Amino acid sequence: MVVEAKNADLSRGFTQLAVELIALDIWTESDEPMLTGAVSTGDIWQLGLCDRAQKQITQDLNLYRVPSDLEPLLRIIVAVLGSLSD
Repeated sequence: MVVEAKNADLSRGFTQLAVELIALDIWTESDEPMLTGAVSTGDIWQLGLCDRAQKQITQDLNLYRVPSDLEPLLRIIVAVLGSLSD
């Protein structure tokens, strides 16, 4: 999982996250079909996926606000990290 932190500019942050996910796809020898990333202002989090086979980046339309959306955000992060140990 890649996390990109930005000061109140999620759009620019997501662009940087997409570039980092593409670089990770090229660099890593992992067999993981999907790479996950997040951009955050600290209070707001947005997720992104890199489909390695399709060479496609998908931006989640949902924004997770901390602390009000902390539980669903942590569930997603734990699921992503848990899939790495499989």
